Amino acid sequence: MNRSEQVEVADISPSEDDATIIERSARDPERFAAIFDRHAPYIHRYLARRLGAEAADDLVGETFLAAFRRRERFDTAHRDARPWLYGIATHIVSQHRRDEDRRYRIRQAYVPATSEASHADRVATVVTARSLRGLLSAALAKLSTGDRDVLLLVAWEELTYEQVGAALAIPVGTVRSRLNRARKQLREALGDADTTTTIEEALGNG
Repeated sequence: MNRSEQVEVADISPSEDDATIIERSARDPERFAAIFDRHAPYIHRYLARRLGAEAADDLVGETFLAAFRRRERFDTAHRDARPWLYGIATHIVSQHRRDEDRRYRIRQAYVPATSEASHADRVATVVTARSLRGLLSAALAKLSTGDRDVLLLVAWEELTYEQVGAALAIPVGTVRSRLNRARKQLREALGDADTTTTIEEALGNG
């Protein structure tokens, strides 16, 4: 990066929203680096949870390269680019679906020990969730691709229904129906346990 490029990136104000940066990056591509700096840790975490840390190290770059190439098609009515990036990352996950399914099968056989230093109520919650790890992994593996994508974006990434819809290019009504269906299937598999809490506790650390 030459001196003029360094100045251009440095001149991006933290107050500029993603849409403004992406719009300007159509003329000044170097500006897109700010989108990477802002959102790469979140996209990396999401990819690591779904495919493992090693795969995430490679695929986070693939995600942002794809986003950079598509930046002129970004809908600037959405000021936050993260749902759009999650959508691209989810598409990349779909290309590695066998790896994700294998990761869930491995998790079924692994139940880590809990920390003795944890508070009693925390230990109780974690023990319960981890005891369900195998059931949860198996249940997630059985979900349809679309239902699993919606559930994990809500449970792990805490996206709103509207943001999930934007990420996956589907109506909010479809998000609701897929989420309801996924939760129903998981509740049946887990014996009516709190679905979102169980996912966070059992698989939240990737």
